Parts: sequence; structure tokens; C-alpha cells
Amino acid sequence: MIEFSKRLTDRSTPLQIHLIGVAGSGMSGLALLLLGMGHKVSGSDRVTTAETERMQGVGLNFSSPHTAAAVKKADIVVYSSAIKSDNPAYSAAKKAKIPLLRRAECLAAILHTKKGIVISGTHGKTTTSAMTAHVLREAGHKPSHYVGAEIPILGANAKWSEDGEYMVAEGDESDGTLALYRPEHAVILNIEAEHLDFYRDIDHIKEVFTKLSDQTTGKLVYCAEDPVANEVCAGRENAVSYGWEDADYTATDIRDLKGSSAFTVKKKGEVLGDVELGIPGNHNILNALAAIALADSCGAEFTLVARALATFAGAKRRFETKYLSAGYRIIDDYGHHPSELAATLQTARSLKSKRLIVLFQPHRYSRTKALADDFGKVLQAADMVFITDVYAASEKPIKGISGQTLVDAMKANGDIPVTYVPDLDTAHHAIGHALQAGDLLITLGAGNVHEAGTRIAADLKILEEMRALMPPGEIDGKLYEPMSRHTTLLVGGPAQYWLEPHSFYGFAFLVDYCRERGIPVRVVGRGSNLLVRDGGIRGAVIHPTGGVFSEVTVGTRGEVTAGAGVRLKKLASVAGGSGIGGFEWMEGIPGNVGGALRMNAGAMGIETFDQVVRVTFLDEDGVIRTREREEIVTQYRNVAELRRNFALQAVFKGKNDTTDNIKERWDASREKRKTSQPIAASAGCTFKNPEFIPAGRVIDSLGLKGSTCGHAAVSEVHGNFVVNQGGATALEILTLIEFIQEKARDERSVELETEIKILGEDEASF
Repeated sequence: MIEFSKRLTDRSTPLQIHLIGVAGSGMSGLALLLLGMGHKVSGSDRVTTAETERMQGVGLNFSSPHTAAAVKKADIVVYSSAIKSDNPAYSAAKKAKIPLLRRAECLAAILHTKKGIVISGTHGKTTTSAMTAHVLREAGHKPSHYVGAEIPILGANAKWSEDGEYMVAEGDESDGTLALYRPEHAVILNIEAEHLDFYRDIDHIKEVFTKLSDQTTGKLVYCAEDPVANEVCAGRENAVSYGWEDADYTATDIRDLKGSSAFTVKKKGEVLGDVELGIPGNHNILNALAAIALADSCGAEFTLVARALATFAGAKRRFETKYLSAGYRIIDDYGHHPSELAATLQTARSLKSKRLIVLFQPHRYSRTKALADDFGKVLQAADMVFITDVYAASEKPIKGISGQTLVDAMKANGDIPVTYVPDLDTAHHAIGHALQAGDLLITLGAGNVHEAGTRIAADLKILEEMRALMPPGEIDGKLYEPMSRHTTLLVGGPAQYWLEPHSFYGFAFLVDYCRERGIPVRVVGRGSNLLVRDGGIRGAVIHPTGGVFSEVTVGTRGEVTAGAGVRLKKLASVAGGSGIGGFEWMEGIPGNVGGALRMNAGAMGIETFDQVVRVTFLDEDGVIRTREREEIVTQYRNVAELRRNFALQAVFKGKNDTTDNIKERWDASREKRKTSQPIAASAGCTFKNPEFIPAGRVIDSLGLKGSTCGHAAVSEVHGNFVVNQGGATALEILTLIEFIQEKARDERSVELETEIKILGEDEASF
């Protein structure tokens, strides 16, 4: 190791070093350090990322995928812990007897070329490493640094500084390589039972931290609040403690500033000064004390350290604010151990949101199994919890262990609502739909759970902008509204944006807003003639309701005016109550006016446009227009003009009649519907009637009544109704429809065209 350190500092003979798995945060940091030291660095990984592209810009020779050729000219090959022995680059290096180093071995060799400072502990390493590097830099020490995450205030996760004498490095304890370091100074934040896939028990873990302590030549800074760290470090001649009290460095007069913290620092009882820390949480105050103690040991001036801490904004994925508005806050945090979760949730609570919503992604099967009960307890600090499946992190699954394990643990430890959302790709639908104004959502985990928060933040920003641009009360909206709630078939995935305008102006605004931004627009009423696929509908689904859209009025000339959101049954009822007949056929159609106009819906030999006087609609240019009936061309179940434009309101005509006559026709329509149509959930007639024979008769002749696909079935009552028997999916219904069409084509030479409208995607793309 010493020999390698000497070779690293020999600028006259740069080394050719290849990094296998260079896209990872740990390996990319090594690449930046080695490039900064003047070496020729190449790297390979399975995929190209933004990080590999950035490193190429500063000199990395990158290749993908891994190949034997990539290591051909290498003097040394460094590999990450994720690399297996059958990796082609690794195998080639071994065969060619090129020296192979683990990531930590390479880092230790680099660290030993400077006065090394190792930040260690089970939790908080990344934040404290970044904090320490930042305060030393601001105090004029020009340190090199190596941190396990992107640090905006430092510019990168690693940087080599030729002029500075110190190097701050985050020391990973997960695989025992912490014992490789021989630093000038070290920090031990905490020691807990963790990484039990590698360690036997807590005593095994203590051995590694004890060795680090033994090999630290300068100050050994440790947290006096942690009992195991205290056990390992207290009593050593070079030990320096920090904590709330009975420690060398303490924090008093703590003030929560809602998003940041302030406190007074004392050294052995004497006041050093006040600090305002740019990130919130008591655990971060302790982290700051560690950085202060370390910086003091390096001779940094306290006023410069305090000034630096005020500007510290944290690391990526460490209580990182992803979205903030007057109504919502979304935070992402890397926490994946019960102690980390407890600290993070305590900090989140200090922000005083109305509700704290958590999406947690368990990290590693072994940790999930070993600490399930602890997770079940600490997550009780939230108001609502969603848990995904386990992020394996290269581990093999353990039978019986999944995200459901933690759901069960939560239920065993309290009554906080918890939902299992195994698929992270769609988990954001359930969480985003559950959000209410005033909520704080925090995504937790060391895997890729942050992607869910990022998606919600992007969609929430658009939804909130729509609301903000309109007067209060004009529109309502939600993210990811299940379309199964808005179709009579009771199936369908979510609408990306569910929007409810209450006025013509609000409707026109939403259409214009979406079109300008390339957001697809669909208008849905009661969903009575609609089948939405299981992946839902990307873009905006506009559902006109309330206000003018729900109004029905009867004029002095017997004309009935109804908004697009009015149910046909209500229209018929209001007309009949005013002595106007001719609408009784509508009582059995479970749709509303807008849908009936667009489809020219009908029953009992009557069609919607038989009674239309005029229609008000929003045209393709965003102009609200009114057209008389004779200007509108209609066909069987099709009105071309309303395929392009959006109906807002219509005026209908009927005939004056007696209450008894109207009631008689109403009752007759109801009775006929009861005997000829199924009561199970359906979208009405599934197929249009062919020219010479009703679709139902074709299906009946094929003997398909009662045919099923999963929970979808052809009705025994009427062959032209495909029904949801309870729990059917859109895929099951579509499969059954296609089966019927194929049978009709092959055995009757009849093409059955669907009358119901089919929208959406089989798999969500948003």
C-alpha cells in the first residue's frame, strides 16, 4: 500500500489505471481524484450515465459495456464491490496478472499521500464528510475530498487539491475495509448493528472501528451520545468527544428555524460562538459538532467555520428538498436503517406539516429480515406510509422476505395506515393521489426510490400552476385519479391529471393550457360508454362538473337547457317534472349530456340529436361557439364535429304532455331495461349493430353468452353486453372483446366494431 501511494505521487511517471464499475458514486470519485493527480484513467460500466459523460469531459476514457480489451494497457485495475469474478474486464486483468485493487484499497493509498481525515460511522457519513470538507475549504485549508454522493456546494463528489495538506474521505464500514485506513484524524459518528450480511454481530463491527481508532495518529473525534462509539473511543489519549452534555464540544440553546437550525457551541464549557446551520434536524447538529471539533483540531478559525456551516445546503439525497410550494413539500433522503429513519422523521416533523407521508424502499433482503421489527416501530412516526418491494443491491432474495414483511411489522407495532406498493414504477400513482394540501412527502431509501418523488414533483408542479392561474373555485384537480371510479365498467388505470372545471371559461383555459404545453387532452363525463386500459391515461382528463355544467333549466317555450355534466336521467326527470315529455328513453342510459352528444347516444329507436335544438361547444381554436341543430351533421353513434370540438351545453326540445303519460313511458322504459339488460357493471352495448343483424343476435348465435376471461364475461341476459363480474381488469375485458370479434369474423363473416370508446395505455408511461 505504501509503495502504491509513492507511485501515485510520482508525477514524472503517470500510471494507466482502469476502473471497473466507474459509474457508481464511489468509483466515480476515485476517477476524479486520480485524474486530478495526473494519471491516465479509463473506466468501464454496463451503461453510459450523466456521471460518465461528465467525467469524460475532464479526461476519463470511458467504455461500455465491460470488455477484456479495456484493461489491456492498464498498470493497475480497480474494481467496485458490485463486480463479480466473471466480469470480462476483471477476468482479463487477473489472467494478465495486472494488479487488482478493491475500491477501498485504492482510496486508502490516495488518502495516505495526504494528512488523511476519515469520517466513519453507521449513519451520517456523507453529510458529515461534506460538511467537514466545506468548512475546511472555507477556512482556507484547501482540502481534497472524497464523499459518497453529489455535493452541490462542493461542486462534485470528489476533488484533488494539490496545494492542500488535508484530505477528507468518507470511510465505508460495510465490508470491513475501514481497517485499511491509517489517517491523521478520524471521526466516529456512531456504531450500530448493520451490514450483518458481512459481520457476525456488533462485536465483529466494533473490532473494525477499534482498529481504525488504533491506527489514527492524530485526533479521534467521537459522539458521546452513542454508547458503542463511547465504549470504543472514550479513555483514549487522543479522543475528542462531542454531544449534548458531558462532552468536549456541546450544543446548547438550540433553536428550530423550520428548515435550518441555530445553536451555541461550547468547548469544555467555554462558549466558542453561535452557529446557524443551513440544514434542519438534531442529528445534523451533532454532525456539525463533529465537523467543528475536527476543524478546530486542524487549526481552523471558528468564525470561518460558523460562516461555512450557515451556507451548507447538504448532500444530494440527504434530506434534499425536491419540491416546495405553499401547499406541498417533497423531500428525498438516503436513510435506510431504523436509526436513520428515526432521525429523518424527527426532522421532518419539525417542519410542522399537516401530515407526514412516507414512501420507504427497503434496502437489502438481509437488512429487511434482521431489522423488520425496528422498521415497524420507527415508521409509526409518520401519518401514512407506503412501502415498496426490497431493493436488492446485488443480494439474492430471501424466501418470505419482501416489502410486505415491513407492512406486517408496522401493523404489529401500531395502527398507522400502511400500503404495500411493490412496483416502484407505478408506486407514485398511489402516493401522489393520496396527497393533500399541507402534506410533506418524504421518499426514503438507498435505492432508486427518489425516482417516485421526482415524478410526483414534476406532475404536481404542473397541476399547481393550473390552479394558480385561475380564480379560486374555477377548477379542481388531482394527480393520478383512478379511472375505475369514473367508468361504469369499474376498470381503468389512473389519469395523470384529473381536472374538474366548473365554468366554460375554466374549461377553455384548461384545454388551452394543455395544448400549449403538448399535454394530451381527453374529456370524460360519467364514463358510461368507455373502457380505459389498465395503464391509465397519459395527460389531462377533463371532467366538466358543477356550476353551469350541472345545471338543468326549463325555458318559457318548453326548451330544456342542460350542461355537459348533467346525467341523462336527471335531464329526463327535470323535463318530465315540468310537463315536457319525449325524454323518457334517457332514464336507462347511465351517461351524461356531453357523452350523449358526442356519441349521438340512443335507445328505443330515438337518438340524442332527434331532440337537440342547438349545441354550445369549444372549438379547435379555443373559441366558444353555438350551432343550431341543422348545422351539425350526425351519424349512427357518431358526430364528427364533436370528435374535434368539446360540447359544453345543449338545448333540447320535447312535447308538452300529462304527468300520467310521461310516467307511463318512464315506467315502460325502466321495465324493458330490467328484463333486457344485465345489472352487472358494463359500458352498455359493446358493439355497434352491423347493417343487417343486431350484434347481440350474432353473439347469441355463436353460443358465446356466459363466456369469460378472468372476471370479465359475456352477459347471459344480453349478448352485446360484456360485464365486469367484480375485480375484472381492462386487459381481461379487451381479451374477451377480441375473442368475440375473431369468432364473428371466422364463423359468421361479420366484422363487429366496438361501440364503446377505448382509451389509455396497457402499461403506464407517466
